[in-house]
Amino acid sequence: MAKWRCRSCTSVYDEERGDPETGIAPGTAFSDLPGDWACPECNAGKGAFERNSEDPPDAATVSDVIISELERWGVELAFGMPGESALPLVDALRRSRKIRYIVVRHEGNGAMAASAYNKLTGKIAVCLTIAGPGATHLATGLYDAKEDRASVLSINGQVKAQYVGPGGFQEIDQDAFFRPVTVFNNTVFDPAVATKIVTRALRHAIIERGVAQVSVPNNVQKMPVDAMVCEREACLSNRNIVPAAEEIEKAADEINRAERPVIVAGWGAMDAAGDVLHLARTIAAPIVITLRAKGILPDDNEWLVGIHGSLGSPQARRAVNDADLLIACGVGFSQQTALPADKPVVQIDIDPLQLGKQPFRAALWGNCRLVLPLLVERVRQRDGESMLQQIALMQRQWREQLEREADPDAVPIRPPYIMKILSETLPEDAVIAIDSGDNGWWFGRNFRMKRQKFTMSGYLGTMGYALPAALAAALAYPDRTAVAVVGDGGFQMVMGDFVTAVKYDLPIVVVLLNNRELAMIRVEQKMERYPPFGTDLLNPDFAAYAESCGGAGVRVERPENLKAAVLEAVRVNRPAIIDINTDPERFR
Repeated sequence: MAKWRCRSCTSVYDEERGDPETGIAPGTAFSDLPGDWACPECNAGKGAFERNSEDPPDAATVSDVIISELERWGVELAFGMPGESALPLVDALRRSRKIRYIVVRHEGNGAMAASAYNKLTGKIAVCLTIAGPGATHLATGLYDAKEDRASVLSINGQVKAQYVGPGGFQEIDQDAFFRPVTVFNNTVFDPAVATKIVTRALRHAIIERGVAQVSVPNNVQKMPVDAMVCEREACLSNRNIVPAAEEIEKAADEINRAERPVIVAGWGAMDAAGDVLHLARTIAAPIVITLRAKGILPDDNEWLVGIHGSLGSPQARRAVNDADLLIACGVGFSQQTALPADKPVVQIDIDPLQLGKQPFRAALWGNCRLVLPLLVERVRQRDGESMLQQIALMQRQWREQLEREADPDAVPIRPPYIMKILSETLPEDAVIAIDSGDNGWWFGRNFRMKRQKFTMSGYLGTMGYALPAALAAALAYPDRTAVAVVGDGGFQMVMGDFVTAVKYDLPIVVVLLNNRELAMIRVEQKMERYPPFGTDLLNPDFAAYAESCGGAGVRVERPENLKAAVLEAVRVNRPAIIDINTDPERFR
C-alpha cells in the first residue's frame, strides 16, 4: 500500500492504516478518499498531498533514509570515491534517481569541486567517501570551503561501531579530524536520529555558510529504520536580512556628507551587480572591485575603474586614495585587497563578523541586494558627468598599459598576450576557474571580463583548484563553456581528474601556462632576496597526456597560433588541454 505526504505539514496518509481520526477504513486507497477529505493536522485539501515515490519502503536502511533526505533537500551532485566502509551509502546513491555520483580520482578534488559548485550556484553538493584516508584526503578542498564560506556537506563512512576506538582498519577519530574545519560535525550511531542529524548538518552548512560533516559506521548504514518515524528538521528558505531603518539613515547621511565617495564591491555583492551600479549612478561614485568580485560588471562598464590590490590597476589605487569615504559592499578586507585602514567606511555585509574588520562610520548587517536599494532611496542625486569623464580617462590609461604589455611577437609567449587572446576569444558566457599562482595573477590583472562567471580559491589560495572547479562548472552549466586557467605546477597536483572530465563527457577547456617553473614562488624568493631554489619543474607532454586520456591536446609555441588553438578547443566539444609555452619572467 502507498503512503502520501502533505506538502504543507509533512503529515502522512498511510493507505494500509487508513485514517482512524476521520473514520476512513484501513486499506482505503488515496484515490478513493472523499473529495472533501482534508489533512487532519493542517486541514489542507487532497491537492496538498503527494505520493511518497522517493521515500524508501518500510524496510529501509539508514543509508536509504540519508540519501532520500538529500533528495528532499534538492541535492543533485555528490563527489567522492566508493570503498568498503561506505558501500551501503554508495549503493543507496546508485538507486537514487535525482543525485548524480561523480567518482573522482582523488577525494580532495571532489571536495574542491563541491566547494566551487556552491560558490558558482549557491547550491549544496555532497562529498561522499570512505573512512580514514578517504576522509583525510578531503581536507584541502573542505578548508577551501571553510575559508571562502561555501556550504558543503561531507558524508563519510566509518568502521563498524564495535571497532571504533580499538583501532579498526582505516579507522581514525573523524570527529576530531573534522572539528577544526566544520560548522557541524557528528556521527550517526542511532538509526532513529539519522535523518535528524543529516537535516541538522544541512541547516548548519546553509545558515552558517560552511562545512558540515556526518560520519556513519558501516554497520549502522545497513540497519533497518522506519522512514516514517524519523525526526527531521526544516530550514530557512532564505537569509534575507535588512538592518534597522535608523542604521540605514545613518549610512545615507555619511554618504551625503562625502564629497568623493568610492564604492568598493566584493564577493558578497556578486548577486547585487545592478544595485551597486544604481548606487554609483545616483551618487556619481566610481566603482572599485576586489579580485573575487571580478566579473560583477563587464570591464568596460562606464563606472568601473578596476581591481584594487596587489594585481590591480594604479588607477583603482588612486581612486581609493583620493576618496573621503569608502562604501564597502560585501568586502572581506583581506591582505590581498589592501584597502587603506585610515579611510572612513560605510560597510554592508551579510556576515556580522565581517563588520568592523576596519573602523567604520556606519555598518549595515544585511544582504547587499536588499540594503543597497534602501540606501539609494535616501541618498542625494548627484551630477555624474564630470566623474564619468575622469573614469573614462582612467580606463583608457589602463587599457593602453595592458595593450603595451601584450607583446604579439614575443617567444616564449608572454602571459599578458595569452590573457588578451582569451579575452577576445572565450565565449561571453563562459564559466572560468583560475588556479593560484602566476596564472591567476595574470588572469586577474589582464583578462577583460564581459559576461563570464569566475571562481577561485580566495582565502586559502590553494594550488590545484581550477581543474576540479571547472568540472563543477561543467556540471552546473552544461550549456556554457567551462574553462580552467592553470599553471603547470598546480595542474600536475590534480591532473589525474582530467580523466574524470573525459569519463563524464564534460568538455572543459584547460588553458595551461607552461613555464616549467613555480613562477610565483620564484618571484617571492627574488623579493625576499633568496636565490631561486626548488622551483624548477620537470613536465610531461601535456597535450599528449590529454590525447592519451581520450581528450584533445594541442601544444602552442608561437603567438600567432594561439587564437586558433583556443577556438578549436572550445569547438571540439570534448575535454581539451591547450599547452602554451610561456615565459616565467613576470616583467622585463
